[in-house]
Amino acid sequence: MVAQLLGLAFLFLATSLVTSTTLGVKVNPNWEVVYRDTSVYGVVGKAVILECGTTLPDMYIWSFTKPGTDAIKAVVYNLGKGQRIQQLAETLGQLTVISNSAAVSIEKLPVAAHGLFTCQAFYDIEQEPKVFYYYVYLTVRVPVSKPYLLMSDVSPVEGSTMWMRCNLENGTGPIQYVWQHQTRIGNVSAFAQGNTSVINVTNINRNHTGWYRCVASNAVNSESSNRLWLDTIFGPDIPRIDVTPYSITERGYSALERETVSLLCQAQSNPASQYVWFYNNSQVYTGPQLTITKILRMHTGDYACLAQNTYLNTRSKKTISLTVYYPPDGSPSCSVEPALNHTSLRLLCSWPGGLPSPSLHWTGPLTQVGQDGADPVQQTNPLTNTAILLPPEDLTSNSSSFTCMGSHLALKQSTECSTRTYIPPAEPVCFAYVTNTKQYLMLSCSWDGGAPKALLWWEGPGGQGKGGEENSNILILRYGTARNGIPYTCHAKHPLLVQTKTCRLTLEAPVLLTQRRVVSVYEGSDVQLTCNLRANYLPVNEITWFNNQGVGVRDTSKYALLQTSAWANLTVRDTDETQDSGEYKCYTSNAVGVTEINVTLVVKRHPIPPNATLVSLMYNSRQRNEVELEWQVENEEAGGWTGFILQHIWVSERPGMRGSYNDSKEAAEERIGPPVWYSNIIQDPEVRIHTVGKLTPTVTYQFRITPVNHRTIGHPSTAKTPAEPRYNVYPAVIGAAIGGMLIAAFLTALLLVYIIRNRNNNPQLHDMLFGLQHSQSRENINFPEDEVVGGSDGGIEDISGSFGPIPTLALPRAASPLTTSPLSATASQAPPPGDDNEPVSVTITVNATGS
Repeated sequence: MVAQLLGLAFLFLATSLVTSTTLGVKVNPNWEVVYRDTSVYGVVGKAVILECGTTLPDMYIWSFTKPGTDAIKAVVYNLGKGQRIQQLAETLGQLTVISNSAAVSIEKLPVAAHGLFTCQAFYDIEQEPKVFYYYVYLTVRVPVSKPYLLMSDVSPVEGSTMWMRCNLENGTGPIQYVWQHQTRIGNVSAFAQGNTSVINVTNINRNHTGWYRCVASNAVNSESSNRLWLDTIFGPDIPRIDVTPYSITERGYSALERETVSLLCQAQSNPASQYVWFYNNSQVYTGPQLTITKILRMHTGDYACLAQNTYLNTRSKKTISLTVYYPPDGSPSCSVEPALNHTSLRLLCSWPGGLPSPSLHWTGPLTQVGQDGADPVQQTNPLTNTAILLPPEDLTSNSSSFTCMGSHLALKQSTECSTRTYIPPAEPVCFAYVTNTKQYLMLSCSWDGGAPKALLWWEGPGGQGKGGEENSNILILRYGTARNGIPYTCHAKHPLLVQTKTCRLTLEAPVLLTQRRVVSVYEGSDVQLTCNLRANYLPVNEITWFNNQGVGVRDTSKYALLQTSAWANLTVRDTDETQDSGEYKCYTSNAVGVTEINVTLVVKRHPIPPNATLVSLMYNSRQRNEVELEWQVENEEAGGWTGFILQHIWVSERPGMRGSYNDSKEAAEERIGPPVWYSNIIQDPEVRIHTVGKLTPTVTYQFRITPVNHRTIGHPSTAKTPAEPRYNVYPAVIGAAIGGMLIAAFLTALLLVYIIRNRNNNPQLHDMLFGLQHSQSRENINFPEDEVVGGSDGGIEDISGSFGPIPTLALPRAASPLTTSPLSATASQAPPPGDDNEPVSVTITVNATGS
């Protein structure tokens, strides 16, 4: 049966490669054949998958039938020995078989792939074979391309007909077309839509003007064309004439004499209209706007505007009548003023000029008759000036508004002016200030606002004062003549008030306060001294600080000032006992008096730290170049130290180790000068063990420890010499060296005796030894070869810390015990024994400064 199926497959494959008139294949009637129809849509350039069942068949054959033909052509097959793709697949796109299935994927789908794909699938070949036919109808759709819009006339005349066409190069139908219209202001709407690419527009009007675009859409995509402008030609319409300023009378428009009148003519037209103005049938101007500056009464007459469309050669015209009136200039003028020594009010209204004269009358809370005998409220007779006196008993309100109405035939409506009477909203304000030169004290009194202005005057002690002035008043006093504690009173009177208001100024000498008169701090810290005014004195100068030397303080690295008009704080930085202790003065003054206050600053030193004792000193090794030290502090629970100074001194050099000098103090001073203590600064107060390195093995040292508390140095401990390490072989070595030196000295002495006794027989040998030795001795003293610079391998360290730099000296390696006080040491070197030559005396002076 497998052979039969294979034969059937090869038979179909063979019939697929040639033209056939049928889609069917003859099979055994006992076989089961199943047919499946599927429709698949794809887009040009995209990917599509064609399914061949849900499971992988034992064998399958894909074929393709082009629409309009009956030819079945193989595309890809798998007869159990792997897939075979035919050359036809290259024309259908990038075809691949999806792994573990018989489905095929086509990428970059071309239009040529549109047609019928057939998949023959064979299942269960060894048992009960089944054959499936999968018919896959692939429809390839082409997206619409970008359309472009065409118009039969881009500038049609209003009322005419035109057409619009939306052209496409590609696109699978059906295709829908939409025409969009965009107005000048940006509103977009659908103008027309349908399945045809051409529309006709009849009876064109000006509303059709704007941007147009067409949108083409199919099942794949939608594309819009570029905008195209449609410009409708029309007009001109009947002109519209606007008169500015706007005023209408029975005969037409009116204007006020000597004002500027603008006549604007507007007629809708495309292209824009050309305008010609006529005055009483005479052409006077060309353009849309006719402006008459300082119009006169002689300009009254008829004004006509002619609008022309030069493109269509059409025109329209409109005529208006303009009458010139000349009312009074401006508008009524209103004011209110005090009367009867600020106990009454007078209302004034004036509007001169005009033809005819204007009509004036007052409105408001008026109950009394004016001085002219007429009722002011009801007065309507034409007047150019009017005045009303309001008696004191009529002033019952603290705020009233009065209006003067003015009317004129030349005006569309009445014009008016208003005035208001009211009490100043706040209270009178008094304050004092001093001129820059401190020559005068100014007492200012003001009561701003109000209508009319209030009357103010000063009264002071001893008859000092100043007469009344409106709104504000200033009393001028010479600096220093103001009375301490006695008030100066300013009186304020307003017509709407029965009682007089007052404000007072009481001038007092300032009083200064401080939080502490004596301030105590430890040396090295910052401290703040305070000073403030007890009250807000008027007027007052700024607060000034003077330091303990009597010098005015400014912001520096030592002092910092923070102050306002009422207080001033002085900060003294990094206080020092000697420099900063003393009396500080805070000072201020005003026009009445002077005051100052002293603040005592006490800067204390930190307490002396407790004593420390060295309890262990020992070399770390036989090389003798490092010493480990251990110490303890008395009464450690009480505290009071911040670190230690560990010092060592060069006491002496071991005899016989260097040179021919002995171990005496004089020999050491001759070579290196006075002794110097070299210091190590230990800033950790908890340390009790320290190792000192880079020591000279041939030198004997002494060590001591000194506690430190901030800037206070305690008492140094007793100086001690470090102990030798265990199993010390130095004594044996030194003994052997001394024995050798004694033997060498004995032999040298015998040789010298022999040479001296036979110096006449051997003068050259005698002169070579003793004569040259004398000159060489001078040279060695002038230029010593054993001089060592401090800080080299000789073990001298330059150590500086919070206590200042420790001076160092150029020292030889051999040294005697040194002291820390400066001194001058002298030493002389004599010629060798037995020499008759003159001895040479050399003086070496060494100045050293101890720590």
